[in-house]
Amino acid sequence: MLNLFFQEQKPIPEIQDDEVLIKMACVGICGSDVHYLVHGRIADYVVDSPMIIGHEASGTVVKTGKDVSNLKEGDRVAIEPGVSCRKCRICKEGRYNLCAGMRFCATPPYDGNLCRYYAHAADFCYKCLDLGIFPDELKRVKVIPVHKKGDKSNIDNYRPIYLLDFKLEVAKELGADHTLLVAPNDDEKVVTKKIQEILEGNLPDITVDCSGFESTIKLGLQATRNGGTLVLVGMGAQEVKLPLLAAMCREVDIKGVFRYANDYPVVLSMISSGKLNLKKLITHKFNLEETLEAFNTARTGKGNPIKVMIYCDKNLNR
Repeated sequence: MLNLFFQEQKPIPEIQDDEVLIKMACVGICGSDVHYLVHGRIADYVVDSPMIIGHEASGTVVKTGKDVSNLKEGDRVAIEPGVSCRKCRICKEGRYNLCAGMRFCATPPYDGNLCRYYAHAADFCYKCLDLGIFPDELKRVKVIPVHKKGDKSNIDNYRPIYLLDFKLEVAKELGADHTLLVAPNDDEKVVTKKIQEILEGNLPDITVDCSGFESTIKLGLQATRNGGTLVLVGMGAQEVKLPLLAAMCREVDIKGVFRYANDYPVVLSMISSGKLNLKKLITHKFNLEETLEAFNTARTGKGNPIKVMIYCDKNLNR
């Protein structure tokens, strides 16, 4: 059931010494945002009180705390939504996305940043040239380019979830060498054979599942070569039934990915250099006052959305 959605006037937040105040530019709608709105929870994260949603965000710094040296007023920044403790062992190892003290935007009990002004830790804000970017989450495995001879990789789906039909053509425009549309009732072995044919007799070294469905995870295990790696990005049901014995016998490694870690500088560099153009993925734009319509578009798929953006500053939505 769709939960209650309403707008509320709140005061401009005060910032700590290590924070910046950001005038929000735009916020992308993530599948997790829709899931919280519709179901009120994701796994053990339960919305039990009103929560501001949104975490794929960018904006302009309008005030800095006294200890901030990396940013100044007027800087346009992409906001990494999770702020870790920075002190524990896991943080010092560089895997701060797994920090037990993580405060993550729009994850209960923490508010998100779909608002006019937002306060955030300065060291988790990154200068950018383009407003409205959103990062990938695929750094748990060294992905080998598909065009490299002898090394093949396969992506079951692309985040945002449900890239079907014409959206696969968008994936090609953005650099995918091959695409394959799979029907829900297609046999795994048949699909695996098709993938093998596309990759000239090979199976992928690395398969990335971005949907989280039991059926696609099974397909991922089936379609990964012996000794290869299956990376799980999409979050689906709490429990799924998988042929683990078959995976074990073929030594297919299964790795999970949770949120982001050390991704923003890399992606921002790729965007600013022109190596990565994400504008094609932004298919729908709404103003903040149209948030409910924006979420209905993302939730229903009306108009074939890929990435739906909400502009907190309507002057930017042009």
